[in-house]
Amino acid sequence: MDREAAGRRGIRVTEVTDSNVVSVAEHNVMQILALVRNLIPGYQQAVTGRWDVAEVSRDAHDLEGKTVGLVGLGAIGARTALRLKGFDVRMLYYANHRRSPAEETTLGVKYARLDDLVAESDVICLALPLMAGSKALFDRERLNAMKPGSWLANTARGAIVDTDALVAALESGHLAGYAGDTWYPEPAPADHPWRTMPRHAMTIHCSGMTIEAQRRIAAGVEEILRAHLGDQPLPSDYVLVDPASS
Repeated sequence: MDREAAGRRGIRVTEVTDSNVVSVAEHNVMQILALVRNLIPGYQQAVTGRWDVAEVSRDAHDLEGKTVGLVGLGAIGARTALRLKGFDVRMLYYANHRRSPAEETTLGVKYARLDDLVAESDVICLALPLMAGSKALFDRERLNAMKPGSWLANTARGAIVDTDALVAALESGHLAGYAGDTWYPEPAPADHPWRTMPRHAMTIHCSGMTIEAQRRIAAGVEEILRAHLGDQPLPSDYVLVDPASS
């Protein structure tokens, strides 16, 4: 959304702020655990009639004691950090705006430069928006800079990760797994290479669409529409662009 263009044209822009941040944060933790505990191969054995515990457990690890790197620490990243604290992990974060010391203590995180975070993390979770500086942020060079055998989770935007470079990193075994909820493009075509790449735990951009999130969205949209149609002030936390106030 080009907010400046909307403002110049007298268009008011709103959103139901924070409606699904809890849902996405929980999905982040779920996908991290699915990767680290090697859940998908165990599930696949269950539905295909196999029973080879050694095959599954040789790539299953405890999350406790690992270093988790959060790239982005906005509303979703912060809630992800709070949920990961209970797993007794070391958490690093990189963001354009550093949190205060008090916030870092509450969230259990320590600031790190991006290159340091990438080099030190056993698990990296992407929680940043797609913008000019983040498109293909995790390209071949940055993926190769990750620790051998590490995992990458991405519920942010598919285009933050280079499509073909990710496939290569998984096929070579450099990365132990990738869990993503967002694709590029969307909806993903049937022959998208992420559908068939090894060691993945992909979902179909559903992380923010729990029943509770949908109810929050619906209630917020109703509140916005009622205020707009009744010529009443809109909830300030929902307003992104208001030409009348500029």
